[in-house]
Amino acid sequence: MPPSTTHGFTKLVVHDVDAMSAFYQEAYGLHAVHRVKGQSIGGEEIDEIMMSHDPTAQWTSLVLLRYLGRAPSPNGEVILGFQTDDLPALLERVEKAGGAVAVPMREIAELRVRVAFATDPEGHLAELVQVVA
Repeated sequence: MPPSTTHGFTKLVVHDVDAMSAFYQEAYGLHAVHRVKGQSIGGEEIDEIMMSHDPTAQWTSLVLLRYLGRAPSPNGEVILGFQTDDLPALLERVEKAGGAVAVPMREIAELRVRVAFATDPEGHLAELVQVVA
């Protein structure tokens, strides 16, 4: 039997790690808990900020990464997912932080959820979900 494996984190390649860190802090309440700059992946230097809902976390769920020697990949390479207990308020925070609503909120009754899609200031897409009773 193979060893137990779980999904640990997502690395999002961005243009500006500082601006995107500020956005994810303001819109989603994440904290920048670690920064790695000057290390390399496959010989390419990186700058990355590790984000978590817990400001004291050792491990994080979202890492914002920039390759220092090349342009980032085009948007659409990943869709982030966030859950919330107040989707309208989250959409307001996203817009206030500089993001945009890409697909307005809609309810999917059979799944008992409200769903919307939003983009960060660089255009990366996130699916936002609220479970409803």
